Amino acid sequence: MTMKVTRDVREVIREEPLMHRPILESLADGPLTVPEIAAAIGRPNEEVLYWVMGMRRYGKLIELPEADDDGYFQYAAVPKVAS
Repeated sequence: MTMKVTRDVREVIREEPLMHRPILESLADGPLTVPEIAAAIGRPNEEVLYWVMGMRRYGKLIELPEADDDGYFQYAAVPKVAS
């Protein structure tokens, strides 16, 4: 039996501000699912899910209304408004 080693959640939380840029850069060419973002930035799905939900909550990302064929929702960067 193989055990999956996960990092302490406090480490994941501390990294959230540092992960905004790589996540937004991965979305530059269009919406992606959490597994696609995770693959693009080379981080585990469960950590990316945490960061994406935080970014969604604070208005940096939007969730598209339709899930893909595998049941995953896509996320897109919220366009910056020019002042």
